[in-house]
Amino acid sequence: MKRCFFVTAVIAIVLFAVGASAADKTGFIDMREILFKSEAGKAAAAEFKKLVDQKKLNIQELEDELKKLKDQLDKQRLNLTENALKEKELDYQKKYREYKRLIDDANEEMQIKEQEIFQQLVPEILKVVQAIGEKEGYTMIVDINSVNLPYYSKANDITAKVIERYDKESGGKKK
Repeated sequence: MKRCFFVTAVIAIVLFAVGASAADKTGFIDMREILFKSEAGKAAAAEFKKLVDQKKLNIQELEDELKKLKDQLDKQRLNLTENALKEKELDYQKKYREYKRLIDDANEEMQIKEQEIFQQLVPEILKVVQAIGEKEGYTMIVDINSVNLPYYSKANDITAKVIERYDKESGGKKK
């Protein structure tokens, strides 16, 4: 019984503290918007797009080659000996496996690149958010993308301020 009372008291204290915190100054940011609209984020996105375009080009070239092989195989199917047909089908299957590997490798490389970009930019942005939070007396600043918020006051959205300050602190330099 004492234990139940103690647990209830602790929960009440935590709820009271959370309620008191909610009355304090809370700011909101949209990390995704900061990543896409800051100068460093735009530069990183442009670099990432180059990688994606190059991978698409490589995949398209191999896809065209595969299509050409398939067309040749279909046209020659009736005129080829059984062994020649089997050999051409094996060549096609080998090329198709190469194509699938290329796609898998490209996807993996792009995921790694995306993670590298986030790992570079996010800590820098968080430093700016923390500096603004301390300077302006925020109790907490919440990323609206990381939690499910049915409502938040746009008046306390400091995303634009973070972008402006991040651009200023990074010298607007492209990363």
